[in-house]
Amino acid sequence: MESIKKALEKFQIPSFEERYNAIRNQILEHPDVQKFLAEHDDVVNKDMVERSLPKLYEYISQSSECCNCGSTEQCTNYLKGFIPKLCIAHNSIDVEYERCKQKMIEDERREIESMISSMHMPKDVLSATLKDLYIDDTSRVEIANYAADFIAHYKNTGELPKKGFYLYGEFGVGKSFVLGAIANELATLKVASVLVFVPEFLRELKNSIHDQTLQEKIDYVKQAPVLMLDDIGAETLTSWTRDEILGPILHYRMSEQLPTFITSNFDYDGLEHHLAQNSRGDVEVVKAARIMERIKAVTVPIRMTGKNRRR
Repeated sequence: MESIKKALEKFQIPSFEERYNAIRNQILEHPDVQKFLAEHDDVVNKDMVERSLPKLYEYISQSSECCNCGSTEQCTNYLKGFIPKLCIAHNSIDVEYERCKQKMIEDERREIESMISSMHMPKDVLSATLKDLYIDDTSRVEIANYAADFIAHYKNTGELPKKGFYLYGEFGVGKSFVLGAIANELATLKVASVLVFVPEFLRELKNSIHDQTLQEKIDYVKQAPVLMLDDIGAETLTSWTRDEILGPILHYRMSEQLPTFITSNFDYDGLEHHLAQNSRGDVEVVKAARIMERIKAVTVPIRMTGKNRRR
């Protein structure tokens, strides 16, 4: 029968020195390490290399190029979305980290998303782009041209045009989609937009009267670099929402010459008629006309036609 000693000899564990030398050789034989040492031959010496072996091992234990995994969540590097680079620091070889291509793509996407604030807008609107706009009738060609001119004006001058659009037309023709597409295009230029679904926003403000956030919300909307009011005229109108909410917002936009985009199922005349009616059944022509003057001062009317794409 084989002795225990001889049996254990077959499974001898390498000594610490053997393991150290194996790892050291692995590090120094790595192509990237050899290239780095050759490029910095004028400053790197043997002692520096020996002191820096832990950092060099940190470097070779990771991918030094973006693996194009499609998501930094799948990244296997120590810092997800970052790739290691060798450098000289404090008389030693060190590792610094740079964002990989995937990380830069995701950061840019998040930055663009952060430029668009939404109040009750659908997700498909927030992801819209101008290239996805169906150009199947003359009104859509006109809208696409107006949008392109608006963007080009900012690119060429660094200033936003003073007027936005008043898009009106039937249900489901894509008016809200246009707002989202323009907002996304502006976001790529680092211009912030606030998109507001008017009926829900006004309902929210009614609930904010008692929690002391009403004025804060109004100020946030009216001071937006670019404001987009979606579906105005679909709300249940009261004198309060017209005169104390919409009026001050639009007056501020007009006074400060801030671009405002509005969508509605009504044309100018139809919206003015809607604004004249209040919940008590009274007709307040003068107050409605005052609101319309502000709307006309900040928008260019464009009729949008086409089939109902919600069906």
